[in-house]
Amino acid sequence: MLSIRSKKLRYAFLGFVLFTSLVVTKAKAQTAWFIDGYHGGIYGGYPEFYTRFLVDMLNKNPDWKINIEIEPETWDIVEKNDPEAYAQFKAIAADQSANGRIEFINPDYAQSYLYNISGESIIRQFSYGMSKIRAHFPNAVFSTYSSEEPCFTSALPQILTSFGFKFVSLKNPNTCFGGYAAAHGGELINWIGPDGTGITTSPRYAIEKLSDKSTWQTIGWENSPNFVNTAYAAGIKHPIGMTIQDAGWKGGPFMGNGLRLGIKNVYTTWRNYFENVSGGDSKPAWKPTQEDILVNLVWGSQVTQKIAQEVRTAESKIISAEKMASLAKIYGNQIYPTSALDSAWRTLLLSQHHDCWIVPYNGKTGATWADKVLLWTNYTDNKCDSIIRSATINLSGSAGNSGTWVRVYNTLSVKRNETVAVRIPAELADKAIKVVDGQGRTIASQIIADTGSTLKKIAFEAAVPSIGYNTYHLQTGDKAPFKGATIKKLEDGNYKIETDLYSILIDAQKGGVIKSLIAKKLNNKEFVDKGNPRGFNELRGNFYNDGGFKSSEDHPAEVQVLEAGPLQVKIAIKGTVDNYPFTQYLTVSQSQQRIDLKVNIDWKGNPGIGENTPPGTYKWQNPKKAFYDDRYKLLALFPLNLKGQRVYKNAPFDVTESRLSNTFYSTWDSIKNNVILNWVDVTDQGGKYGMALFTDHTTSYAHGAEFPLGLDIQYSGMGLWGRDYKIDGPTTINYSILPHVGKWDQSYTWTAGTALSEPLIAVVSNSKPQRRNTAGSFIKVDKPGFEISSMTIDGGALLLRIFNAEGDASPRKIVFDGLVKKAQLVELNGVAKRNIKVADAGGKNTAITLAMPRYGIRTLKITGVWPQGDQAGD
Repeated sequence: MLSIRSKKLRYAFLGFVLFTSLVVTKAKAQTAWFIDGYHGGIYGGYPEFYTRFLVDMLNKNPDWKINIEIEPETWDIVEKNDPEAYAQFKAIAADQSANGRIEFINPDYAQSYLYNISGESIIRQFSYGMSKIRAHFPNAVFSTYSSEEPCFTSALPQILTSFGFKFVSLKNPNTCFGGYAAAHGGELINWIGPDGTGITTSPRYAIEKLSDKSTWQTIGWENSPNFVNTAYAAGIKHPIGMTIQDAGWKGGPFMGNGLRLGIKNVYTTWRNYFENVSGGDSKPAWKPTQEDILVNLVWGSQVTQKIAQEVRTAESKIISAEKMASLAKIYGNQIYPTSALDSAWRTLLLSQHHDCWIVPYNGKTGATWADKVLLWTNYTDNKCDSIIRSATINLSGSAGNSGTWVRVYNTLSVKRNETVAVRIPAELADKAIKVVDGQGRTIASQIIADTGSTLKKIAFEAAVPSIGYNTYHLQTGDKAPFKGATIKKLEDGNYKIETDLYSILIDAQKGGVIKSLIAKKLNNKEFVDKGNPRGFNELRGNFYNDGGFKSSEDHPAEVQVLEAGPLQVKIAIKGTVDNYPFTQYLTVSQSQQRIDLKVNIDWKGNPGIGENTPPGTYKWQNPKKAFYDDRYKLLALFPLNLKGQRVYKNAPFDVTESRLSNTFYSTWDSIKNNVILNWVDVTDQGGKYGMALFTDHTTSYAHGAEFPLGLDIQYSGMGLWGRDYKIDGPTTINYSILPHVGKWDQSYTWTAGTALSEPLIAVVSNSKPQRRNTAGSFIKVDKPGFEISSMTIDGGALLLRIFNAEGDASPRKIVFDGLVKKAQLVELNGVAKRNIKVADAGGKNTAITLAMPRYGIRTLKITGVWPQGDQAGD
């Protein structure tokens, strides 16, 4: 049994199969093309002086061409440690024409899977990676995107095209451990992304079957006679196979030279293949969904959970940090922290390396991929915290841990009314306190506990305009009477929570499940399917060493009221599942649609949870894997009172309506995409009512016609390469639910998810902020649907990336608090596309009008005179 992933061992085995088990056929020789090259880098593996080997092999084999997927930082080390080989490799790579011998096929900074991270992270993976490669290879041309692993996501056509790419390969025939793309079509297709952008693509052919002798290959990995002849028979004129070798292999050309197995193999770069070999072939359109990206990891395992949570936290912070730093530049003329943000992005991008997610245990003790992710994301978090703190001090005039003035910042392009909390200053401790807004009105507030401290906080509902701020003052005095959220214990031992939006019944005798959830303003709709045998927010899974399925409903729970209103109610539900203690926290706020949940499970030891695989039975070649089938994992279940359920789920810059009758599978050759990136939304057949489920990390979800919506909470057992994915401490997961009317876009589910990622930022100041008015908005959009994906300063100009998440294709007016002098649409590679007319919007405001399709991404370069009167980007 392998305890770690070993590519060298794996391919030693493959080489043995290749050179000893296959025989030369007597069939007529056919010509086939082959993509050879190298994958890896200083993090994923790149031996010292390996560049010398590549140069020697290229000189020895003049017909050999290689496609390079090497982590860009690798070249920093090669230049330093092996300058002669570096210079020679650079000289060969200087020819970036279609006839050149080296193509850079994946400039992604850390070879990320892409589908498991944010859309903005994907853009930065490419922008930072391409910049680093060009620092070493100034002539580098990025024509084709191709990867050894299943590093694919549905939004790639738009992203790649904007970076200047012309071609894509959806093949990964020799490294399918983590999945593969759906087979489709013949030689070429026009891959149409969710926004309508198309890009010429070499797909996994419809005839390119998965191997029946391994669980990591398709039949296209080594141009066998079966693959090539079947391709020709299917009308594929220029069949192409592919194996991107691991850096470290010492065989040189993977297919050897000359006639082999009755096939004449022609080495090619992807660029040459697309431009000179198959350029005239037809390209029928294919619009795959995210469910055609058939990928899987050991979802629910504790190590994968923690990595995904750490990455998500860092992703969210860095976007907020960029926006706050931009506002500090615009309103306070603060120096924009480009260098600090670059260093924060670097470590975040490294934490998104595919090996972090698929082989988290690899490495020496204390230096595994999982250990590195924690170090990398901690660095990003600390940098971002410092940047945000500096920006808020600049914007608020004075800020610290104490004071009676509170300024609240909103980094979203929509106005928000949400609950925030700040620590009560020492001078107001033990006094009656009220919160007063900029117009002198007392607003609803509530004293709450400060987690992990004996001090108290005051919570209040802040109303903050888009990309803007509002100011509040903590004062002594009695707050105005406020009738809001309440909780009471009923005679039967249950607890009833009431807000203006919900009536919620907690069944303490059934482990604290939600017995009833009525949305008052949605025609008193009951969202709990009371006829379902499963409980709402029940924890249930197969404890295979302890007798089978266990549920939190099996035992009564203790309900502790932590906050009793009137602004918000928070309870702690303390129960057990298979005798393991857990605490579920439920928080509801007056006038807030989202219901926040959190679970903490205090594991004792390492219970087995999931489908049982007896020790010693794991085989690479066996397609059945215990960690695939979510029905056996510990799930938080949500049986919904919605008939004819339809499922929608988000992906980077995309939303997919599921075509799956259920999410369940148990074998490598039947993978279904059951990934939840940020949220999954279930509606009834007619789209009248629905409920969204949000999670704090990328993981899997469960759903079927006869199976309620479920969130993966825990798996413990055998994972890839026979590794025991253990439980080694408590599990803590945050998730939320949002009942709504209409489909996901009508209820603005995407915006609600972004609000979770970018919470309001409340800053305490010891003096009244002097910066401009008590409230202000830098950017306003006249209609909902547009999301500001990022806001940065580049060379004095403001760069805005806008994503049409929920809007139609009609124009939207974007108003700026300042005098815009020039507005341009620019591509992701920086190339100016066209100018946009700037209009007077009254006073010192200016506006532009922008239209784009649903799921479209546009980058605006704005130069102007901002509110503080300084020139920006002349």
